[in-house]
Amino acid sequence: MEVALAGSTGLIGHNIFATLCDLNSVKTVQAFARKDLPSSSKVTPITSPDSSSWPSLFPSSSELFISALGTTRAAAGGFENQKKIDYDLNFALAQAAKKAGTKHYVLISSGGASPSSPFGYAKMKGELEQAVKDLDFDHCVILRPGLIVGERSEMRTAEFIMRKAAQGAGSVHNGLKDFWAQDADVIARAAVRAGMDCVEGKEPEKFRILGGADIIRLGRTEWKQ
Repeated sequence: MEVALAGSTGLIGHNIFATLCDLNSVKTVQAFARKDLPSSSKVTPITSPDSSSWPSLFPSSSELFISALGTTRAAAGGFENQKKIDYDLNFALAQAAKKAGTKHYVLISSGGASPSSPFGYAKMKGELEQAVKDLDFDHCVILRPGLIVGERSEMRTAEFIMRKAAQGAGSVHNGLKDFWAQDADVIARAAVRAGMDCVEGKEPEKFRILGGADIIRLGRTEWKQ
């Protein structure tokens, strides 16, 4: 299996990257990045500091495309700049994947995503979900995690407190956090498993949305290398 990956250095993306590299069934990981990636015999880096060039570089050999691409409003310098990454670049890459012949697509979205949401971020994510669904891949799977538990390089005070609360709850029992927060590595494994099910013909639905319970099931409870 050859897999293309966007967002390979982010909180979830770097876990997806590591998971793919560890799987015997994955022959090649073609990973988009602005900077150098960890070395691996499986990895074909698509490295360019100008991310707007990435769609034109999309590989023609990938059966599966996984996107964990995204940024924060603070890191982007405002919502409009965030939208250029989270919506515009994501959609351009999905279009490029479809044009290149990629049959299966997995997107990391967000809990509460809806094109009719009154909240800008949730509305943007919902609009992206609808846009990629309309591209008509053989399979399109969207993950909607809750609060993502893991260490970000940039984190607001309120977000830091919530993540620490989730980590604390999880240290007592996973059931105390699973319904509202999921670990980044679990989300990553769920994305990979969902994508592999599509490629292997085990996914009966053309379009599927996976919420928190599905993510825990695929990424932890039923996960197998």
